[in-house]
Amino acid sequence: MAAAVRCLGRVLIAHQRHSLSKMPYQTPLYPCSAYVQIPNRHFAAATKPAKKTKKGAKQKTLEEKKDEIEKIKSYPFMEGEPEDDVYLKHLYPRQIYDVEKAIHLLKKFQILDFTNPKQGVYLDLTLDMALGKKKKVEPFASVLSFPYPFISEINKVAVFTRNASEIKVAEENGAAIAGGTDVIQKILDDEIQLDFYVAVPEIMPELNPLKKKLKKRFPKLAQNSIGRDIPKMLELFKTGHEIKVDEERENFLKTKIATRGCLQRSRDLPRSCQWLHRVVFHRVHVPSSVPY
Repeated sequence: MAAAVRCLGRVLIAHQRHSLSKMPYQTPLYPCSAYVQIPNRHFAAATKPAKKTKKGAKQKTLEEKKDEIEKIKSYPFMEGEPEDDVYLKHLYPRQIYDVEKAIHLLKKFQILDFTNPKQGVYLDLTLDMALGKKKKVEPFASVLSFPYPFISEINKVAVFTRNASEIKVAEENGAAIAGGTDVIQKILDDEIQLDFYVAVPEIMPELNPLKKKLKKRFPKLAQNSIGRDIPKMLELFKTGHEIKVDEERENFLKTKIATRGCLQRSRDLPRSCQWLHRVVFHRVHVPSSVPY
């Protein structure tokens, strides 16, 4: 009985040694001990199961938002104009006013909102670039001299010419900079950035490196930025205003026509709108029914 107890004790000792060892088997030290196969045990922290994200969750939220928008669009408009000071805008049809009424409202809102007098007033025109034409009209940009000017700051204009006498004339007539290759290199090096660029015809071959740099501001005959009458070009571009068709929406033109401070001269703004409408109409066929 005592021998059996001693033998069992030896087996337990061998098992304890094996649990502290990295070997899968422990060699018996005594004849009565048995081979005990105990696998290595590795301890690790319990891991939490990863959260399962629903693939359709984001899609559902987007669809819900679309449904809400569609519901709002499906609401019937209220009759008449809103009588309350606070109301839901989407429940009433969009108000369209003539030029005089719109200017009156702008003057009223300017006082209520304490608007900065230098804030711009903009005119939006929707163009038909293909109506009655075999070829679609490409988006254009032009510099115009408004009959009722509103720009308080003079534009900075560069004049490209190699002629010394023409450089002197340009400087006397308010050019920000005038010259040939030296001016070209300064623009390429980003040393100067101006509002507009004009040139004499003789220097045009030397301006080819500036095409990618200046893009739509590169001198062109169609924009009256190439010519020999330097004082006339400077007069146009120093006080002129650029209008251009939106690059992304090719049938949309948005341009500044005045500042809030000019609203007091209520007669000038309608005239400017009508004048600009005629200019754009001659540039591309715009239906006369397009609202200002």
